[in-house]
Amino acid sequence: MLESELFGHARGAFTGAAQDRPGLFEAANGGTLLLDEIGEVSPGMQVKLLRALQEREIRRVGENRSRPIDVRVVTATNRDLAHGVAGGTFRRDLYYRLKVIELHVPALRERRDDILPLARVLLADASLRMKRKISGLTPGAADQLLPYEWPGNLCELENAMERAVALAGGSRVELQDLPEEIRRALPRHVSTGGPVRPLDEVEKEYILAAL
Repeated sequence: MLESELFGHARGAFTGAAQDRPGLFEAANGGTLLLDEIGEVSPGMQVKLLRALQEREIRRVGENRSRPIDVRVVTATNRDLAHGVAGGTFRRDLYYRLKVIELHVPALRERRDDILPLARVLLADASLRMKRKISGLTPGAADQLLPYEWPGNLCELENAMERAVALAGGSRVELQDLPEEIRRALPRHVSTGGPVRPLDEVEKEYILAAL
């Protein structure tokens, strides 16, 4: 099915193929195609993708002739593909074919300064979609978003804001409107290792963190 989606199929190629159908590579010809979760692709499909990228042509399922394509391919994954190559689950030649320009986006827990701005944007979006007048987060709710580890990254934050909008009894999201696992997150402690720091420096850091 993935091969049919990407490369298209000819009429009668399989049950239900009632007519010729171009795939996403043909539809994106002259433009850009995003392949999300590329790390989940099966080994057999990896071979076909590699051929399409190398030869710049595809072959519809059930056809014998190749069709030229001119597509910029962008891929995304939450897996470490280098580890996949080392473990034999991802083809080395496909990995290097895709790794032309690589952008690493750190997990949400590694960029905590982004949590509250993103939460506010997602909260406003959810409020608009659900037609609720929610103006923002209370200080207690905002503070509790920061120590949580966010294993689900942005999707989890988005779901948390949708839930909060749905459950909020007032004009702002309260602490009790957040999911239980977020409410149970313990505050992060500053490491006490290293040399003793001046009191004014510690106070300044605390004030900035509170702001």
